[in-house]
Formats: sequence, C-alpha cells, structure tokens
Amino acid sequence: MKQKGAQILTRCLEEEKVEAIFGYPGGAVLDIYDALYDSPLKHYLVRHEQGAAHAADGYARATGKTGVCLATSGPGATNLVTGLANAYMDSIPLVAFTGQVGTEMLGRDSFQEADIYGITLPITKHNYLVKSVHELPRVIKESFHLAATGRPGPVLIDLPKDVCQEKAKLEYPKKAQLQGYRPVLEGHPRMISAAAAAIAVAEKPVLCAGGGAIISGSSDALRELAELCAIPVATTLMGKGAFPEDHPLSLGMLGMHGTGYANYAVHECDLLIAVGVRFSDRVTIKADAFAPEARLIHIDIDPAEIGKNVPVDIPLVGDVRLVLEQICRQIQGNTEKKDWSARIGAWKERYPLKYDRESEAIKPQFVVEQIDEVTAGQAIITTEVGQNQMWAAQFYTFTRPRTFITSGGLGTMGFGLPAAIGAQIGRPGETVFNIAGDGSIQMNIQELATAVAYRLPLKIAVLNNSYLGMVRQWQDIFYGGRLSYTEIVGPDYVKLAEAYGAVGLRVTRPSGVRPALEQAMQVQNRPVLIDFVVDRKENVLPMIPPGGTIKKMLKE
Repeated sequence: MKQKGAQILTRCLEEEKVEAIFGYPGGAVLDIYDALYDSPLKHYLVRHEQGAAHAADGYARATGKTGVCLATSGPGATNLVTGLANAYMDSIPLVAFTGQVGTEMLGRDSFQEADIYGITLPITKHNYLVKSVHELPRVIKESFHLAATGRPGPVLIDLPKDVCQEKAKLEYPKKAQLQGYRPVLEGHPRMISAAAAAIAVAEKPVLCAGGGAIISGSSDALRELAELCAIPVATTLMGKGAFPEDHPLSLGMLGMHGTGYANYAVHECDLLIAVGVRFSDRVTIKADAFAPEARLIHIDIDPAEIGKNVPVDIPLVGDVRLVLEQICRQIQGNTEKKDWSARIGAWKERYPLKYDRESEAIKPQFVVEQIDEVTAGQAIITTEVGQNQMWAAQFYTFTRPRTFITSGGLGTMGFGLPAAIGAQIGRPGETVFNIAGDGSIQMNIQELATAVAYRLPLKIAVLNNSYLGMVRQWQDIFYGGRLSYTEIVGPDYVKLAEAYGAVGLRVTRPSGVRPALEQAMQVQNRPVLIDFVVDRKENVLPMIPPGGTIKKMLKE
C-alpha cells in the first residue's frame, strides 16, 4: 500500500524507536503534523524552534540516544541554526527535519523559503535535501546512522512540501549503506603498545578526559586505568562526570577556570593521556605553553582532532572506550608514584576552590553547593552560559556521566532551560536543575510555558546579579572597569514564573537558600523558578587570562 511521504516519515521514525520529537508546526510541515495526529510518536510542542533544537540536544546528552527536532520552512528552519551549531561543536547526535517549499518553487524566493541546506553545511555532520519520496527511507536510515556513529553530530533533512505529499510504498532499509564511511573503532596495536609502555614508565602522569569520554561510555575503562596506575584525572568542561569527582584521584576541571591543582598538575606532568578531547583554547589557554614537559598520548575517534591544536607523540584513533580497554589489557600497573601524589596533595591544600563563606550577601558558589547537598550530588545539572556555568562546574560534585549538560564549544546563552526540558523528558525519574544567570535565562524564557504544559518538575536556580556577569568580570579585569552596557534590569522573576503557571520563589539572604531548595524539591507537578539575589560583583576564580600561562593565574 502506498503512503504519503509524511506518513512514511513517521513510520521510519517508529522503526528507529524515536521516543521524543521536539517541534513547532507551520505551513510547510502541515502534512507531517497531520501524520503525527495518527502516530504513536510522542511530540513535544516547544514555544520557539531554537528551544526545539536545544531540547533535543539536552535529551540526547542525558540519554545517549539521538535527539529529534522538527521545524517548518524559512524562519522556522533558520531558528534551528544556533541549536545545530551548538550540537555540532559538542558532538551531539541530532536529526533535524525542516519543511521546505515545493521542489518546483525552490530558488524562486518563494514565501518562507530559505536555503537551509546551504546555510547548515558548515554546522552539520551531514545534510540532505530530499527531492523524491523514494529517497526518504534511505535518507532517514543514513541520517540516524551518521548522527550516532563515529564522532556524533547533527544531521539535517530538508523536506519539500510536495515530497511529503507524494505517495510511495514504504521499504525501510535494515542498515545504512554509506560508501567510504568506516569509523575506526579499535586502536592500532603498535600505538596501543607504545601507549602502554609510556604509561608504565611515567613518573608524573595525568589523565585528561573530555566529552568523548562521556559519548563513548568509557567511564568504567577510564577509572580502571586511573586506579591501575594511580594516575590523577582532570576533566574538561565537557568531560565532567566521566570520572567521579569525589574520588581521591580526581583533579576536577582544568583550563581557564579550572582548579589550581589540575592546572599545576598538567603543567608539570611528564605524560598527558588525553581521552576524547579537542584541546580548545579554554583548556590550553596558550597552546605552545601547554603541558610543556609532557609526552602526549591523544585518543580520539576523529583523526582530524589529533595534532590539530597541540603536537602529539602517540596518536590513537579509535573509540575511546575500546582503546582504553586495549591499553588496560597490556599495561603493567605502576602504582609507586608517592612523590607525585604528595605533590598533588600539596597543591590541593594550597589552591582549594574558595569564596567568602562569612558574607552577609548570598554567594553564588554557596547556592551551587547547597544544590549539591540537597540533591546528594545525584541531579542532572544543566546550565546557561557565563558565570553560572563556571560556578556549577566548580562547586557541584559530579560523580556520574551524562549528568552535566552544558554548551561547551559554542557557549550558547539560552541553552540551559530547553536542554533541561529535554533531559527531564529523557530521564523522567531524575531531578533536573537548570543553574542559570539572569542574562541567559531570558533568552529562551518562553520555554517555561513548555515545561508547565507537560508538568515537568524541573528546577531553575537563577543566580541573579543584575549583570551580564562574565562580560562584567572581563570588563573589570581587562578593560579598566569600563562597564559598557553590561548592567541589566530583569523582570520580577517570581511574578514571571507565576504568570507561566510555575512556582516562583525569591531568596535574598544566605539563610533562605536551603529552605527554598528544599521547598522546590517537594514540587513534583510543575517547574519551580528560584530567584537568588546574589552578590553582584562576585567573580569566577581561579582564572587564567586568555593567552596567558599558569604563572598568570588569578586566584583572588
């Protein structure tokens, strides 16, 4: 029996076992939405297409499954662009469907036409403009395969309206056939042996785990190697949760706002084992001065990343989990590193993360610590971008993978709230907290209506300092305190939350932080937004200035 392209689409998504679609309807996708009316697929109506992309992204990060979003043509499609770029930078598996004008109208500046295929070429792993309904099953199969394998990333499928209306018989492929696409999974035996030998003789080794360690599910293998050889572990922002931060070998986060002891350990190590990292400028700060005494082992599934930003001595292309398991099978444990352990212990005592705990104003770090205590370190934390993001990374103790969901590479303000929605839908039994700034939260605040509509019990902690906080910090430190357009006047967040149908709370004194969080934890049928009025001029420290070295680290 022949079916319309839109019906074929929904059937293919059912075959892929898609559990959630985040979308917003419009003229070019009306046939798809008509097919969804009769489909068992679960669709979540967002309030802005950017929210759809970020919600699908948060869903993917929290579950490890491929996120799916849907938008109409023209402005609907272009509103996905920031979300796609965000997923691309952080290697998140997404499949985005966009409506398009009919094939005969392409290139004619038709109503709500945009060349989303051309626009998204640089920010997707791959994309398609489907010209015939007969191509559709193959394209969908290939898209889900591409999005989730190798180095994951977003794939876009642009669907002209006539393709959605055209009829064909559904024949869904059992597997994708992509000529030339063969991601390398296991490490080269010679490089595995070289890595094992280097680890065995290293006196001051450090493991550095990035987002690839989360994506590949390599936490157990990472911990096995660390404990086998008594190697301390630092993580990038994207790698938080790959290694438990309550473990004695944990160094926490390294980089611009990383712990002093993580940065000193990397600076002085003689072997750095980089696991699924891309060595961004926020990690290396100054690439030619990064880990100057170390030999470097770099493990990554994407060969383009190896040697791109820093020189590598032992390159290992492959799936991080499989490569770590290969190394563990060959290595002889070398746990006699007492001098190195003692040196790191001394750094931990000398350079702890700290803030003024006696302040009469609410310190944002204190709020994050209290969230950590109230949730027993077991929540899924999403963040916006800026100071709130760094404080969440520094002062929440992450012990499980896929529990820290943040915009790393693109640094997208407005990411946290829709990502929290996706995470909550993907893992309904978990507590989800969005730690936000009063600047970022306003960028996609409309998604609070989505959370209310689906009765999601997520919590939103707004660290409200009435500034674009990180911009203000940089202006104070690097621009002579010339605060140019950094101060912001926000709404009454309690009234705003209540207007959307959520619970709104405000806290102005440190003594009120814990009771408000405990009250929020009791609400299970709608979101709670807590407006924490925090110290306005608090900075994120430590901080290594851009282009600087650890010698220039600002501590207080």
